[in-house]
Amino acid sequence: MIDPRVIDPDADLVARAHLAEAEVDEIVGMMTALRAWREADERMSAASRQYMKLNQNDMRAVRYLMACENAGELATARALAEHLGISSAATTKMLDRLERGGHVRRLPHPADRRSIVLQITPETRRSARAGVGRLHARRFEVGARMTSQERRVVTRFLRDLAATENAEGSERPAPERPEDSEPRGSARPGSPEGR
Repeated sequence: MIDPRVIDPDADLVARAHLAEAEVDEIVGMMTALRAWREADERMSAASRQYMKLNQNDMRAVRYLMACENAGELATARALAEHLGISSAATTKMLDRLERGGHVRRLPHPADRRSIVLQITPETRRSARAGVGRLHARRFEVGARMTSQERRVVTRFLRDLAATENAEGSERPAPERPEDSEPRGSARPGSPEGR
């Protein structure tokens, strides 16, 4: 975030008369740190995709299929399409590409002979755990070093920040519900959205 004192000197967009200069400095520092995190996350995600030789949606598919396997659930093409929010035709095309790349296997469904089960290959599982898995473990460690109160403050801040996307003309943040803690398209296997 560029300092609002520079980009909005008359405070037409960013109300700040109620804040001391030190508070504005803190907010600018916080938003700058958030931007640095987003940029680092984008670089790390791009590096993971390049390492795995997958695009962004392919990586989301691999993560979802691994989560299903870890939860002991069968993943189908339909469930994957719903999770990713893409058509069945786009899902088929993606699965063809992932299968050709040696990332996914299509197996007969044990209970429904009209359906197939999707499975990550052992090589892709190992690669994902070695690269992306270790990265996620380091991120988790950052959260684990925080106190419970700090985690609640950060979580509230990020939810409120995410709610600004739909808060045009409204100062009220979106309601806090348990289902809101999962970003759209990242439902956990076992939840109604993850099936």
